[in-house]
Amino acid sequence: MRFPWRRRPSAPPADTDDELHLARQVAYRAARRDHPSTVEILALGEEALVDEHGYAPAVRVLENVQNLTSHGLDEFRSPEDIRPLLGPRSAICWDTLNGFWNDVAEWRLQNGVPMESSAPILAVEDEELRLLLWTSNRTLPTGERLGIADAVRYEKVVGASLPEYSDLAAALRAAGSGSS
Repeated sequence: MRFPWRRRPSAPPADTDDELHLARQVAYRAARRDHPSTVEILALGEEALVDEHGYAPAVRVLENVQNLTSHGLDEFRSPEDIRPLLGPRSAICWDTLNGFWNDVAEWRLQNGVPMESSAPILAVEDEELRLLLWTSNRTLPTGERLGIADAVRYEKVVGASLPEYSDLAAALRAAGSGSS
């Protein structure tokens, strides 16, 4: 029996599973060495960063691209291949993301929390599981990995998180690139 005073479920929050999955899929394609539209995909991210409403999805894709390229797998471009393809807004986001993840790694090391090797996640054969694991973890130059859980713990303990859109606008002004 349906109760008339019960409301229908509200709309899903902004970060739906579909949006997160889409960001992973887009990043997976953009990071591939053999994908012909990498430049166009990254240009769309640059356009999205003009408006604060495009910030979250663009940063999500960039972070996933960074994670994929960090693993050193032959099928993906390297971070050094991707960086020159970025526009000014995307480059600032790219550097900010790198800085954030470097801070997470440093925090883990300072607290004596041992990190695990990336090898087990890189050996996964199931395509969907691989997509999830490879985009939500990054491999450090040491071969160890950091994942989303590490970033969440860092944010909770340290209180630092990724900058918001207004920080991007301020960084662009400071760099002389302007903002909109």
